[in-house]
Amino acid sequence: MTSLLDKVAIITGGGSGIGRSIAIALANEGAFPIICGRRKDRLIETVKSIMEIGGSAHFFPADVSVEEDVAQLVETILKNFDKIDILINNAAVFSEAPVHELEISEWDRQMSTNLRGPFLLVREILPGMRQRRSGHIINISSESGIEYYENDSSYGTTKHALNAFGEYIQRENQEYNIRVDTICPGMVVTEMTEDTPGLDHNKCLYPDDIAELAIWLLTRRGNIKIGTPILIQTMQNPWT
Repeated sequence: MTSLLDKVAIITGGGSGIGRSIAIALANEGAFPIICGRRKDRLIETVKSIMEIGGSAHFFPADVSVEEDVAQLVETILKNFDKIDILINNAAVFSEAPVHELEISEWDRQMSTNLRGPFLLVREILPGMRQRRSGHIINISSESGIEYYENDSSYGTTKHALNAFGEYIQRENQEYNIRVDTICPGMVVTEMTEDTPGLDHNKCLYPDDIAELAIWLLTRRGNIKIGTPILIQTMQNPWT
């Protein structure tokens, strides 16, 4: 089991949901999570929660789809901590519409956050990871990146592409001891999904379930590679 003590980790979308749970779980393992997102108040709440359990964390307001925000985020972290050990690409947006009714602006919004964002982060941090010959990237994808659901074309396309992107990163960088894992959760109860009509919360996943899986992946021996996106689901259908 690999220790996460003093590892520096970026978690995008860390103010709520899965990102928040992963940040807290990392702090519990002795890592130093740096959470970023667009809602400063939520980021502050996550940092306070981490400090209450005796951990340390920092927040950085940023829009991962904006190149300048990402560059400044990474530059600031490297200036203060000299390294980035872990990247959790979690930030995402979602909306539903059939293809023929989908607004171009909505398509672009989801592509920018869900796919351009991870690309910008990975592009910025890989040179340092390659130089140190060490690093771990986890992309939070979705069951929508494996299946095909009606009215889900924009979000689903971003997640299918994110799965493929993760494999390209792995193949280009594994000789530098950089690992890439992709998690594809089924229905998770978060702020974004909790009011969905017909959803039985008792039969859903919760953010802590995904955080536990992320920690398991991060603490495996360095030579362990998970070759395909990991689908995590519930055994019972969460839809009533």
